[in-house]
Amino acid sequence: MVDMNNLNSILLDVLKELGNIGSGNAATALATMIDKKVDMRVPQVKILEFKDVGEILGDSETPVVGIYFKMSDEIEGNIMFVLDIDSALNLTNMLFGRSNSKNELDEMDMSALSEVGNILSASYINSLSALTGLKLKLSVPSICVDMAAAILSVPAVQFGHIGEHVIFIETQFEEDDRLITGDLFLIPEVDSFEKILSSLGVVG
Repeated sequence: MVDMNNLNSILLDVLKELGNIGSGNAATALATMIDKKVDMRVPQVKILEFKDVGEILGDSETPVVGIYFKMSDEIEGNIMFVLDIDSALNLTNMLFGRSNSKNELDEMDMSALSEVGNILSASYINSLSALTGLKLKLSVPSICVDMAAAILSVPAVQFGHIGEHVIFIETQFEEDDRLITGDLFLIPEVDSFEKILSSLGVVG
């Protein structure tokens, strides 16, 4: 079992690099989709225990948009990409070139969010694969709008069990005055988390 207290700053440096590369790729992909300049803020990257993820999302009864993926191949686990409703509306307004008058997400919006979640998650997965040399595959996305607490319960319910640690990457994009904040949670299974650390040279 990995003792997180003994991990040095190398791990955080590597994970910040993962966040920077993944966010840069994601911003480029998003800018291409909407044919506009998209600015990226330096992402916040942390390793959390799964029980602490709820604190990131805030009020457990707050409605959020959750987009889920299953990771497979040399790393097994789950990915959640979570947007608050304001960010989801900003993102769909940006994608469809609308004013900010809309206050509900329709079927077309959900489809677009699912595609964006797919592109963003693939950007981070590709960065992780490049840094570790490990092969990774993503399932097709599954999207829903629900309370934050319900969103968090999905990985455990859907996949039976989860890892203890979560790699958290806060992603922020800006286009004009629209700010989009998305929380990406990589939840590798226990063996896969140790395989990631070993591949990064952090543990033997």
